[in-house]
Amino acid sequence: VSHQRTDWISIHGHICQLLLPVLGPQPCFHSEKDRKHGKEQLLRRQESLIAVALSTAQGFVWAGKPLEAIPAALQALRFSSRVFGSGSVQLVPIYLLLAEASTGTGRLRQAAKYLSQARWIILQTPDCSAALQSKLHRGLGLFSIAEGNLDQALYHLANDVYLATAEFGLNSVEVSGGYFHMANIFFRQNKMDAANSLYTEV
Repeated sequence: VSHQRTDWISIHGHICQLLLPVLGPQPCFHSEKDRKHGKEQLLRRQESLIAVALSTAQGFVWAGKPLEAIPAALQALRFSSRVFGSGSVQLVPIYLLLAEASTGTGRLRQAAKYLSQARWIILQTPDCSAALQSKLHRGLGLFSIAEGNLDQALYHLANDVYLATAEFGLNSVEVSGGYFHMANIFFRQNKMDAANSLYTEV
């Protein structure tokens, strides 16, 4: 019952009315034109459902409610797999969000699986953008912090900063997240000069 309640609060209350046209029986079309239009309409509904689920999950993570984020992110993953395929690069942000939410709930083994999925997809995508690779390294960095492996975290966050700089430029706001998490690590290590320098950069 508690899982159903969490699931309802997290996502089903938001997408219930969107599910029936997507999961229910599809109408029978008599012409090729109607069939094509029906497929396009179904795709738009699925993409809308994915967008709602993903933004809802992200909102819960930002609000510090990782447990509520997981059902919403799983719905986004489910429909994204249907629309784009299970090995599609569009799934990477969802896997990273699931990893962040799982880490937030203390489920580190599950978070590691999601990060592994994201990493595998990126390795299989030669033309993957530096921006997405940057997000992967940030996710790996935050996971390493949760594990207490600060040296590994610094390695991944440095890669995050490098890749974000390559994609967006040196003074872009996208770079600031990596700097911020690195500064927090140096602060924890009592390396105040490095921490203050990075906080200033942020």
